Amino acid sequence: MSFTGTLDKCKACDKTVYVVDLLTLEGIPYHKNCFKCSHCKGYLTMSTYSSMDGVLYCKPHFEQLFKESGNFSKNFQTVYNYKQHNY
Repeated sequence: MSFTGTLDKCKACDKTVYVVDLLTLEGIPYHKNCFKCSHCKGYLTMSTYSSMDGVLYCKPHFEQLFKESGNFSKNFQTVYNYKQHNY
């Protein structure tokens, strides 16, 4: 007995996603265990995620990114480095 997978590759890990583990977001396949916030690595659900430029965030970190940077075009590392060098 063999299991058949899809030809879909998870966007996060680039490995084959089998149907039982498939989560599709806007046509992009993910493993359920790879659907995590890029900042805190917490697991996400369809109701708890936000994304910007293909990067996944939990809603609290997505809001924090906006509050710290004043816009959504910067990432956490940019904001962190700016705060370190500009007292």
